[in-house]
Amino acid sequence: MIATAEDKIQSLGIWHGPIDIAPLVGGITNRNYLVSDSGRRFVVRLGSDIPIHHISRVHEVAASRAAHAAGLSPAVIHHEPGILVLDYIDAKPLSADGVRDPAMLARVVRLVRSCHRDVAGHFRGPPAIFWVFHVVRDYAAALDAGGSRHKPLLPSFLDIAQRLEQAAGPFDIAFGHNDLLAANFLDDGKRLWLIDWDYAGFNTPLFDLGGLASNNEFSEAQESVMLETYFEAPINDDLRRRYQAMKCASLLRETMWSMVSEIHSDIDFDYSSYTNENLRRFESAWQSFRNS
Repeated sequence: MIATAEDKIQSLGIWHGPIDIAPLVGGITNRNYLVSDSGRRFVVRLGSDIPIHHISRVHEVAASRAAHAAGLSPAVIHHEPGILVLDYIDAKPLSADGVRDPAMLARVVRLVRSCHRDVAGHFRGPPAIFWVFHVVRDYAAALDAGGSRHKPLLPSFLDIAQRLEQAAGPFDIAFGHNDLLAANFLDDGKRLWLIDWDYAGFNTPLFDLGGLASNNEFSEAQESVMLETYFEAPINDDLRRRYQAMKCASLLRETMWSMVSEIHSDIDFDYSSYTNENLRRFESAWQSFRNS
């Protein structure tokens, strides 16, 4: 597989001389490589559409271009079916511990708010939409059809998703990143960057905030700081409950994403353990929401 990937990269007509190719660690929907060419470095992402996960590479390219135009993300250098070439940013990905640092959290939240405020104005082409409750229903159908070992949980998941959708409204709409893992934030020592726009699309801002908190295991106090920083105001009980509903929905979607990946992905990753961890966190968040 590595040889095939390197052949694809070598064959691109954009290089100015002999290139060096090195695989990059991470990435569970793409295979990523660092390419050095005549003193410049680039990131090459190899990955086709993944309909089971609602990933469209056309939408990813459009979102990546819009995010660069908004000043959030590196430039798109080249793309063709299955291949995306980005300018390389000499920066380190954040960890969950790093995101939770108070000073860094304030910077991260400002970047997320900029995404919601600025990217849509630069986005071109057919609308990209990410609606978590549709995703959950579609995942449930895929798990049922695929004979997943998790089939007994599906009726409960669908019932909970319906309750969460009712509790989370009314909905504001913004352009969301929808995959706010710590590693998707890069710190170059001067500023933060936001990368990997596979799941980007119009959504409620509360989904990104819920995902940011759940992916990085915020405490209740850190969640309050995040919300007050984002909205620049104290948070009332209604908004807090709507946020908590979207946080639960984010965890449910991540859990089901991993369940679907267990039976559909060919990437070498321990999806079973990832499922178990996210299921534990989802069940905890759901119980907390029910008791609030």
